[in-house]
Amino acid sequence: MSESIDIRQLNARIEQQSSFVTNLVTGMNQVIVGQKHLVESLLISLLSDGHILLEGVPGLAKTLAIKTLAQLIDADYSRIQFTPDLLPADVIGTLVYSQKDENFHVKKGPVFANFVLADEINRAPAKVQSALLEAMQEHQVTIGDETFSLPNPFLVMATQNPIEQEGTYQLPEAQVDRFMLKVVISYPSLEEEKLIIRENLRGEKKNILPVTTAEEILKARAVVEEVYIDEKIEQYIADIVFASRYPEKYGLGELKDLITFGGSPRASISLAKAARAYAFIKRRGYVVPEDVRAVAHDVMRHRIGLSYEAEASNVTSEEIVSKIINKVEVP
Repeated sequence: MSESIDIRQLNARIEQQSSFVTNLVTGMNQVIVGQKHLVESLLISLLSDGHILLEGVPGLAKTLAIKTLAQLIDADYSRIQFTPDLLPADVIGTLVYSQKDENFHVKKGPVFANFVLADEINRAPAKVQSALLEAMQEHQVTIGDETFSLPNPFLVMATQNPIEQEGTYQLPEAQVDRFMLKVVISYPSLEEEKLIIRENLRGEKKNILPVTTAEEILKARAVVEEVYIDEKIEQYIADIVFASRYPEKYGLGELKDLITFGGSPRASISLAKAARAYAFIKRRGYVVPEDVRAVAHDVMRHRIGLSYEAEASNVTSEEIVSKIINKVEVP
């Protein structure tokens, strides 16, 4: 009985702490037409201290969504436009020699901000992409022989155009795995498209004012960490990830030759964290299987390696995740 009282108290705290979520969603909806899933995913990564990768063809408001979110939160924001000639120093910073005092000084790069938009991340070579690795994983940057902590909250929001387009570099697996979510954005509906045309022809500039602060986000994260995950849900999460590694053990033998590697332990952690954040957004103090299912595609789609057989048969990681979710027993 004490547990149910705790959940009740937690629900009350969540109700109190999550009021800014409504304000953020309202603010985003004033600028972005439709794209409900995109807005929700940005909030999940923000609340669970994870980075997010958005993939979609140009012109789907990926950059605009991230910029708007940063404006709604009173925090530092920087944008890095990734290009083939970009250098790691352009991202993290470098040592600059000063003739005045004959010494080297650290000049910090644009990565030193609360929100970093890595725009078209797959347009830059691997050495630049990997310059973000330490920043994303350790929340710190090493310039010369000095290590600097990054501000808190720190969130990398990257966009990429689909790989088929020319002049792109595929992200290394190690880099992709550091993104908690990979969200694929599709075209708006016909009604939404008409609304987009109308809004843009009006040409009114929306004045975006901050509705919350970085401190509020950190407080909310502390509450998200208290969201209750039952042992059965933990088992369910582990089963989903294990089914991506050993599909034959879960009655999915047909997937064995289609997968070269499954989700890493980081996938399990991300699935649990994202499910907790999703429960928080839905004003709940505990995680239910539907929360896990709601975030599973975004957490898993970039963590499954496809074999040549899969690519030859046009099987996507999306379809594999769907099969796993439909097969693994729900608690």
